[in-house]
Amino acid sequence: MSPDKRIEELKLALPEPIKLPPNVKLPFSWVRVRGDRAYVSGHVALNPDGSISEIKGKVGAEVSIEQGYQAARLTGLAILSSLKCELGSLDRISAWLRVFGMINVAPGFVQTPPVINGFSDLIIDVFGEDIGDHCRSAVGLAELPFNTPVEIEAEVEISPK
Repeated sequence: MSPDKRIEELKLALPEPIKLPPNVKLPFSWVRVRGDRAYVSGHVALNPDGSISEIKGKVGAEVSIEQGYQAARLTGLAILSSLKCELGSLDRISAWLRVFGMINVAPGFVQTPPVINGFSDLIIDVFGEDIGDHCRSAVGLAELPFNTPVEIEAEVEISPK
């Protein structure tokens, strides 16, 4: 099944492109296509209108594992939105290759894999096991931009237009 149809079937909605806070300019592309690869810059969880999600803080302190999982899932939807804008269709994704998940953690918090599972579960639900399977890291960091609990970057293989 087409990823676009699967998103519809799962009753999911891709957010609008990211709306950065005033006076924030980032001098890079959200998605960079080179050959048969699309490289995805670090994304954060977004609201439907493209604004940064209200889920804020460190997982293991202000943010629960469940909220972190949800933030990772919302981050996945933001990445899918950027990929769809750049590629024209999510059908062009032939394989998810590499995912790097970063979690804003409280000191001593070590349960990072269950947080990034929010992203992995979404990708496998949308693309299926064959295309959606990916290599992954889930690391804890002291801080993330905008005090978001999760940031994720990725690399996918794509087919020609």
